[in-house]
Amino acid sequence: MGSIYRSEVMSLCQIFLQTDSAYQCVAELGELGLAQFLDLNEEQNAYQKKFVNEVRRCEEMERKLRFIEDEVQKDDVEIVDHDEHIPAPQPKNMVELEANFEKLEEELISINKSTKQLKKNHVQLLEMKAVLEKVQSLLDESKRDAAMSISEASRGEAGPFTVGIKMDYDKERREETELRFITGVISRSKVISFERFIWRFCRGKVFVRTVDITEQTELFDHDKSDDKAVFILFFSGDQLRTRVQKICAGFHAVIYNCPENRVERAHLLAQINGQVGDMQSVISKTLEYRHKIIFAAALSVKKWSIMLLKLKSIFHTLNMFAVDVTYKCLIAECWIPTVDLPLVKAALRKGTEQAGSTVHAVLNEMETHKVPPTHFKLNKFTQGFQNIVDAYGIANYREVNPAPWSIISFPFLFAVMFGDSGHGIIMLLAALAFVIFEKKLIAMKIKDEIFNTFFGGRYVILLMGIFSVYTGLLYNDIYSKSINIFSSSWKNPYPQSLLAHMEEEGHNNSQTLDLTFPPEYAFDSNLGPYPFGVDPVWNIAKNKLNFLNPMKMKTSIIVGISQMAFGLLLSLCNHIHNRSVVDVLFVFVPQVFFLFCIFVYLCVMVVMKWIFFYVKPAFIFGRLYPGSYCAPSLLIGLINMFMLKARDPGFVQHIGSANATDKVTIDGKNYTYDMYDQCYLQQWYPNQVLVEEILLLLAVVSIPVMLFVKPFYVRSLAKRGLPIPGGHGHGGDESEEFQFSFGDVMVYQAIHTIEFALGCISHTASYLRLWALSLAHAQLSEVLWDMLLAIGLDMGGWAGSAAIFILYFFFGVLSISILILMEGLSAFLHALRLHWVEFNSKFYGGTGHAFEPFHFTRLIRVAEGLEQ
Repeated sequence: MGSIYRSEVMSLCQIFLQTDSAYQCVAELGELGLAQFLDLNEEQNAYQKKFVNEVRRCEEMERKLRFIEDEVQKDDVEIVDHDEHIPAPQPKNMVELEANFEKLEEELISINKSTKQLKKNHVQLLEMKAVLEKVQSLLDESKRDAAMSISEASRGEAGPFTVGIKMDYDKERREETELRFITGVISRSKVISFERFIWRFCRGKVFVRTVDITEQTELFDHDKSDDKAVFILFFSGDQLRTRVQKICAGFHAVIYNCPENRVERAHLLAQINGQVGDMQSVISKTLEYRHKIIFAAALSVKKWSIMLLKLKSIFHTLNMFAVDVTYKCLIAECWIPTVDLPLVKAALRKGTEQAGSTVHAVLNEMETHKVPPTHFKLNKFTQGFQNIVDAYGIANYREVNPAPWSIISFPFLFAVMFGDSGHGIIMLLAALAFVIFEKKLIAMKIKDEIFNTFFGGRYVILLMGIFSVYTGLLYNDIYSKSINIFSSSWKNPYPQSLLAHMEEEGHNNSQTLDLTFPPEYAFDSNLGPYPFGVDPVWNIAKNKLNFLNPMKMKTSIIVGISQMAFGLLLSLCNHIHNRSVVDVLFVFVPQVFFLFCIFVYLCVMVVMKWIFFYVKPAFIFGRLYPGSYCAPSLLIGLINMFMLKARDPGFVQHIGSANATDKVTIDGKNYTYDMYDQCYLQQWYPNQVLVEEILLLLAVVSIPVMLFVKPFYVRSLAKRGLPIPGGHGHGGDESEEFQFSFGDVMVYQAIHTIEFALGCISHTASYLRLWALSLAHAQLSEVLWDMLLAIGLDMGGWAGSAAIFILYFFFGVLSISILILMEGLSAFLHALRLHWVEFNSKFYGGTGHAFEPFHFTRLIRVAEGLEQ
């Protein structure tokens, strides 16, 4: 656990690279992924950097490659993925790549342009064909009607503007030979508005007829609308011709010049029929050729994109290097894990040899005051838990990492709240499916964010399922039901005759009569504690919440304070690592006193109450304990401890007195006594008041020790000009010149002291969410069982058989959607909060910055949308 317990030791290194071999060396480091380069040219703009032209060329190739990829996707051709390793291309190969991309782009642009024109011409031929086929019937049917209608409109007897009274004179009637016509094609959806507009605008002097085109005209563009109609417009005069042509243009109608002679129309139709066939053949050949180019490109697009990504990232990294005054050497600075320095040196040697250079790269470790980045060596199992920690904050350099402890504590706290073996098994099976088929799922490269969230945390979910099964067995809760493995320790103390009489009386009165099992008679204490978990008899008891709630509440307090105490212990590890004696003696030790004197003392009392105080009378710590009604009240007792309230010693007085009013038998011997008023609030062990006063005094004194000692100690060191030990940073960068400010240190220490003191109280109360969510989950599970599945099980006959299937479906859907997904998410978020706030606040700073090495694998996954 060494590497995940604390971050790797990092070294700031300086690398001298010959210009000719720099590219290949950086490429090898990119494959290795162990160097985070620093930008030594931050003050320069992008145009002043050495490799800006190469980066521009890469960006231009990216543009062309995106165009090619868009064309491939436009044709719904699958881009072939490449799982094998693709090396970074050499700089000398850039010209070849550029030529390939430029040739392919120009070829596709040319094909697209010619194809577009060919399709347009083909559509025009088909539309012209439809016009020639329809125009003769339109002429035969409509020419006479057109002459009459136009004549009536001219005389004012028709059209949108009429005289209303017939004139005494009659204008000359239009002859059919005087009419002219225009033919064309318009969209079918515009026909009605087209006719209405021409009728009104031309005052009825233009006669319109349309007929739908039944043949398909868009043979190669299926996305375009193919609902078209042929129109013919009859009019007289050139002025109307001009007006009609403008209206057709406004409605995006296409006008086709149709010969007036029938013979000429037939001859033209025959020519067009021949051209249509030739045009279709040419378009098919063109599209076939384009498809071949697209298919060949699809085989290499992924490979090209990876090569181009590596090429551009290498030049971008080279732009971060400083240039020697001789322009023959590049100088780089980078963070490298100290343990991996031999691997980096080997990669540099390999890059130099592949570049054919005789001058090897030189790597030197540098002394620095900069804060190194935080780097943990993780695997697929620990990565999920580290992500949970990193979501709160990146660990400070060499700070104790909460992740290894969260591997156990996180799924356990989740399971305490989830606590159902049946639901835990479903969660376990889902996680197992992710784990078993993880290689196939990784190969599929699914980009769905929700799926990747669950898949990335598959091992977290796996442990959550395992611990949920475990805590469910502890609670003896499986879909709100219990299992009787070890038999119950409770026995029926009542005679059968009494039970039969009560059953008969309850049946006669239509009510259920209840009996309470007295523990001193019904519970077999000789068997000791139940072997594992909760006795199954509590599942059918009406007062089970009265038993389970205090048990879960006190268990939550013990678990919470234990985790906070462990977090406090981890802070000691940080202080020792920072070699800060003042933090150990005057921060950690007072915190231990404050936590242990109050909260650990409370936990000890809870355990002692569980162990010693039973329902039967006994002598406990030398004092007579008369029964369960005198069991100590821990909450009020803790309040009395802070109030310094006086309490009587023991639970009873006047033991053995002849005038005593109460009597008990212990081990066959009779004892008389007088019981104190509110005996459950009195002292239950010797010198309890004195012990609690000492504990309270230690807790109170520890607060000013935490608050004042460290700031004044640090001020004394600063006044004497002595170095301040590690671990005293207050948000500033240690690489900058440190200017001591006593006010800042005092405020910082006051904040942490108040936060710790009040946090111990609020965090202890916060752990009660373990009890609350466990109760909510158990009650929801019981409601689902009683309201759905129990109804089907109680029904008999064929109706019950049918109902059980239907109700089981709803039971399963609601169990998965509500109890597993929604309740699981709720428990997950609460467990997250308990780790981020209650646990991490005791020792974890989380203000570091992550190690982000130059690594081709990560860059490729980010480009593919698999990482952010």
